[in-house]
Amino acid sequence: MIGVQVSKIGITIFGSTGDLTYRKLMPALYNLFSRGLLKDNFDICAIGRRDYSNKDYTDIIRSWIEKFARLEVTEEKLLEFFDHINYLKMDFTKEEDFEVLNNYYKNNDIDNHLVYLAVSPTFFEEIAVGIEKTNCIKNPKIILEKPFGDSLENAAYLSKRLDSVFGKDNIYRIDHYLGKEMVRNILTIRTNNHMISNVWDKSSIDSIHISALETVGIDGRVSYYDETGALMDMVTNHLLQILTIVAMDDPLGNIHEQQYNVLKDLRPVEDVSKSMILGQYENYEVVGSDTETYAALKLFIDNDRWEDVPFFIRTGKKCDNREVEVAINFKRKFSDIDPDVLIIKVQPTEGVYLEFNIKTPGEESGVTRAKMEFCQSCDDIFRQNTPEAYERMILASLEGDDSWFSKWDQIELSWKFIEELKRKYKEANLPVYIYKAGSSGPKESNNLADTEDQRWRT
Repeated sequence: MIGVQVSKIGITIFGSTGDLTYRKLMPALYNLFSRGLLKDNFDICAIGRRDYSNKDYTDIIRSWIEKFARLEVTEEKLLEFFDHINYLKMDFTKEEDFEVLNNYYKNNDIDNHLVYLAVSPTFFEEIAVGIEKTNCIKNPKIILEKPFGDSLENAAYLSKRLDSVFGKDNIYRIDHYLGKEMVRNILTIRTNNHMISNVWDKSSIDSIHISALETVGIDGRVSYYDETGALMDMVTNHLLQILTIVAMDDPLGNIHEQQYNVLKDLRPVEDVSKSMILGQYENYEVVGSDTETYAALKLFIDNDRWEDVPFFIRTGKKCDNREVEVAINFKRKFSDIDPDVLIIKVQPTEGVYLEFNIKTPGEESGVTRAKMEFCQSCDDIFRQNTPEAYERMILASLEGDDSWFSKWDQIELSWKFIEELKRKYKEANLPVYIYKAGSSGPKESNNLADTEDQRWRT
């Protein structure tokens, strides 16, 4: 719960007319307000270049909140929420316009700030310079959206620049996957179940699969995605972050330190053709581009817990199903009997599933598969009472809790690792394989798997 403040809490959003703000940030803020976690002493300053009045802006976000808010949207509560929103027209690429923002803060008695940079990283430095030179925001917490730059060199420069202006402890680099309920649940499953915690290592686990597949293509994100690709869009941040949560050695220890240690010990297969396969769906929107829309990786972690256990990562667009899940494949007890599998489903279904072997009912011998299921998102009560990722992350930043935000040293390690893999892939003259839309990806990705697990094979 947010405590009582002497002055207003100012939540400033650069990029307030963008899709992220409409779909995620405003619905999340409405949910926090409805839950009573934002008291009356808060102010949302929505910054944009368009010539909107407050009513113009709230009329626009109304439909987005009604569609995407987790909690019930009533007219009374919506109007109360709108009373805290002020649209401010300014061009944040012009230094002089920050005086407009400075005056706004003074007139509204705001000096406790959360600033959300829901804009391209190309604007991060301009905003930082404008704030620094006009001194319009004192000690703000800054939330950054990925990507954190368009190259490792650029990202490192921006990180140092923002740290110098705002202080590194005030930078919150958001990876919304770390706000998802079932990703958070991984640590609880590991630490609060004796039968699981005792087998969470190489002695019992054969392989771990992390999948993030989508049925849609790149839609309206052509300019962004063609510069980024599946590796930078999904693997470098979201999926490597999930891998660190699954693999960290001490789930009760310092999360950042544990994640960093996993990334430090991560290694690919020496032969890059056996460690990574890239693909692109047929009729990709940019003719002649070799940008990957699919990536499959086989990786290892060089520490005592995970020695020789393969971690398979797979992500792709225009695939045959939509899923984000982690599958823990245990070692076979007998070569002709399927292994036990623990599946943690992150989205669209949220839940935990355990597949194991039982005697075939009605027979004297024979083995068949059984499944125990906990579907969290199937229960209305659980679904309604579970905060969305952005809701959870915004609240954490307001409370100064950075434990589930990405640190630069983690991002840098992840970036370097993937950049090195991409370099080796290119030097080996490996192609970006074409796959049919609606399939499970390029058949060549089967070459990475030395297992018959059907979750991997295309």
